[in-house]
Amino acid sequence: MKLLTIISHLLMEEQILEAKNKLGVDFIITMPEDVKSIWSDISPYGPLPSDRLDKIIEWIEKESVEGDYVLVQGDFGATYYIVDFCFKSKRIPIYSTTKREVEEFIKDGQIEIKRIFKHINFRKYMPHSYEREV
Repeated sequence: MKLLTIISHLLMEEQILEAKNKLGVDFIITMPEDVKSIWSDISPYGPLPSDRLDKIIEWIEKESVEGDYVLVQGDFGATYYIVDFCFKSKRIPIYSTTKREVEEFIKDGQIEIKRIFKHINFRKYMPHSYEREV
């Protein structure tokens, strides 16, 4: 089983171990530079650049099969677009949950704040089953 990573940073050791030990991942595949540059540079202006995101989808289709995991975190609209594709193509979209620890200390008469993000676990994105009676 594979895990494709669609994130703007490298996986932490804890994440790699969890992917292998809890998710049963054999191979972790990171985006090539041309695909990563698209994900890392989504403009906040104008509409979502779906034509550029489709290049990421092409990469997902090429590198994975149904049942493989896809770790997706980033721009909200782009993340939704990719996660929606994963559901439709029977990949398993996941994200990393973290715990934030904040340390404050005084240095040279100024307060400095240090934020540490610790990986807790991977969680599957879940589609909502909308079945309300009107």
